[in-house]
Amino acid sequence: MRRLVWPLPAILTWLAAWVLFRLLAGALALWPAAAAAAVFGLACSLWGSNWWRRVCIGLGFPLSFLLLAPGQLGVYLPAWSWLLPLAVLLLLYPVNAWRDAPVFPTPLDALQPLSQYAQLPPGAQILDAGCGAGDGLLALRLAYPLAQLQGVEWSWPLFALCAWRCPWARVRRGDIWLEDWSQYDMVYLFQRPESMTRAQLKGAELRPGAWLVSLEFAAEHLRPTAQFTAPDGRMVRLYQAPLLAL
Repeated sequence: MRRLVWPLPAILTWLAAWVLFRLLAGALALWPAAAAAAVFGLACSLWGSNWWRRVCIGLGFPLSFLLLAPGQLGVYLPAWSWLLPLAVLLLLYPVNAWRDAPVFPTPLDALQPLSQYAQLPPGAQILDAGCGAGDGLLALRLAYPLAQLQGVEWSWPLFALCAWRCPWARVRRGDIWLEDWSQYDMVYLFQRPESMTRAQLKGAELRPGAWLVSLEFAAEHLRPTAQFTAPDGRMVRLYQAPLLAL
């Protein structure tokens, strides 16, 4: 299932859990059948490549079952109520951003040693590509307090929240893959594994000496110039342009 494009592993697990539930419900009581299907979903969650995917896979069936079993709980939801969380999800995470990472907050202390490996002059231009709610910009500010920080985010709510949290940065709503990376001294990413190939190709725009920095996920076909371990155990990899292939 790891080879499937996300979120297919989660969707297939949820569907399989519901099929199992329907099969068992004919022979068992409602709640034992649901418990068995939930255990199946939790077992399948081990195929998730990281913690948040495992949570999504494992909790999909239990949550949907609780919402779809109103008679057992004495709660009755109108059919249109299902559109509300969908609308919120689409607003927060638009369709054309599905290939990118969801909300991945950067720990505040994750990038503190960064300036020891990539020295930048005062006023250097740094881009947080996919800045989300602004956690990456806050971490970058600790590492480079004299830099000119910018963030680009496609989601309207996250863009507005980031601009409010980081008034000292230039935050814009836009597509990180259409942004011109050649104007920056450093581009920071906290994407997902499937996005790193695209980031590697986009990194060809960086001018010589500029840096591409990725938290946790590696560009598999590039040789890191440097790397270090963040306090929470995740790896931070630095690639200096011109990027070197393995």
